[in-house]
Amino acid sequence: MPTRRRRAGGTKRAAVLDAVVTVLAERGFENTRFTDVSLASGVAISTLQNYFGSREDMVIEAMEVFTEREVAALEAMSAAEADPWRRLVVLVDRSLHNSAATRRVLVEFWRSAMRDDDIGAHSAGVRTRYREPFLAAVREGVQRGDFTPAYDADTVTDLLLSTLAGLTIFAVQRGPAPSPEGLRDVLLAELRSVLGGKG
Repeated sequence: MPTRRRRAGGTKRAAVLDAVVTVLAERGFENTRFTDVSLASGVAISTLQNYFGSREDMVIEAMEVFTEREVAALEAMSAAEADPWRRLVVLVDRSLHNSAATRRVLVEFWRSAMRDDDIGAHSAGVRTRYREPFLAAVREGVQRGDFTPAYDADTVTDLLLSTLAGLTIFAVQRGPAPSPEGLRDVLLAELRSVLGGKG
């Protein structure tokens, strides 16, 4: 979890972090500067330096806050759906229909987690929490007799999440991208087949 965070800024800090995420989606980790965030947020560069200390710490904190929000939203959606198959569909739909900006920030987060110890530690916790709603839905479906997979729940979950992550990376690359609707139909058909489900 974060170890370099300052405490200056109060409620204004949250708005600044939103601006950092906006710039990050447009410019990437290496090119998100105090100048860009100052223009996007209307907050002076000197104030940003007081809030965060360094450019790197500012971007890291923004990515941490952003991913925490994403996981919390996923957990809330999961909790609202009782049926395991419908829950998986809702979770898949959220991932497939993320905005272009959200996809770009996620890819920047994954890239940065490979190189930065703080982001890497945060990423491990995020990955565990992100995986849990999918895994719980598969396990519950098996327990209820809705699913009869040939493989264990962990393997099915990891395959699904690897596919969703790969589609996120594919979607941010330059060039034509397939529609989420077409991918959704194929992905859900394959998931239903793997689960041996009634969905």
